[in-house]
Amino acid sequence: MKKLSRRSGADKTLYERQAVLCKAFANPTRIHLLDLLGRGEVGASDLQEELGISKANLSQHLSILRTAGVVSTRRDGKRLLCELSAPAIKQACDHMRSILKMQGRNHRGS
Repeated sequence: MKKLSRRSGADKTLYERQAVLCKAFANPTRIHLLDLLGRGEVGASDLQEELGISKANLSQHLSILRTAGVVSTRRDGKRLLCELSAPAIKQACDHMRSILKMQGRNHRGS
């Protein structure tokens, strides 16, 4: 049996950051929001309309995603524009969706 080594402080910090990221992803509206942003930069008003949520609710979701470092925003005049902070975020969401589809196929085959 392989002996497990103790984790360093840097590892613990990384685990804590990963937990924050997972918590940010742990909401269907935020996952939908990430999917929309995976297509490119989008105006906040367009996101609000597409998601069917209030401006205040969108603001809360964006705040959580910004704090987790997955979404960035910028102003263009009065317009608030939103985008994913890195392409890897879209890839991570795509990977999770692929796993869920695979699990669905495996579950049906049982």
